[in-house]
Amino acid sequence: MRWQGGRRSDNVEDRRGVRAGPGVAIGGGGLLVALLIATLLGADPMQLLSVLSEGQAPETTQAPIDPRQDPDTDFVSVVLADTEDVWRKLFADSGQRYADPTLVLFRDDVRSACGFAAAAVGPFYCPGDAKVYLDLTFFQDLARRFGAPGDFARAYVVAHEIGHHVQNLSGISDEVRRRQQSLSRDEGNALSVRLELQADCYAGVWAHHADVERQVLEPGDVEEALGAATAIGDDRLQRQAQGYVVPESFTHGTSVQRVRWFRRGFDTGRPGACDTFAAREL
Repeated sequence: MRWQGGRRSDNVEDRRGVRAGPGVAIGGGGLLVALLIATLLGADPMQLLSVLSEGQAPETTQAPIDPRQDPDTDFVSVVLADTEDVWRKLFADSGQRYADPTLVLFRDDVRSACGFAAAAVGPFYCPGDAKVYLDLTFFQDLARRFGAPGDFARAYVVAHEIGHHVQNLSGISDEVRRRQQSLSRDEGNALSVRLELQADCYAGVWAHHADVERQVLEPGDVEEALGAATAIGDDRLQRQAQGYVVPESFTHGTSVQRVRWFRRGFDTGRPGACDTFAAREL
């Protein structure tokens, strides 16, 4: 992927030197005592736990890193900027305004408007604060654990999360969450799959326009993205983890589905081609 000469985004927030632990530090024994006192006083222990978990006392352990001195940070900054350029234009073409998201870099764990998260959950988008959260060590896992190396595989991951931002701006995310409230767990999972596959398709839309307008792709790049989509399909991950698959528990789609929808976005370059919710077959 030809990215080195690209514009850098100003919307990268580096929290790799910030501890995301709770603001009220209570050890195991102290926590039990606090819960007991709350119960005796007639308070709801769950409310106390909620207050403790939502507190935050960040502790800065390092100064912000200049992206130009950090290749991985530099890379995601360029990819983020490219998604900004593509989606600003696509939104403007439809008479809308694209609000840039922020990409938060963290290490080990992080607190967002969606709650506390460990790096093990992988990259994620939080609609509550319109931010993408990424621990850069995920790129190592993508290459070594999932067998999906390459710059464009990493770019696909970022573009997929930006796809969720597009869904948030379009009101799609809110509608899905509203519908899920009246559905069973299996039905809610099926709706999540359509949401995730649409984000894959939007990632393909970005790739299409990035290449048409800036010729960022090199031979093999699309295959890298398709390899990443294949590697993180629900069926493949479940089979690796437990030896069998449980389709009704899928939340992101199979490897074949993820590849298909990324390819649809890439081939057409049209967000309108990404309506997974109207598709009879995924």
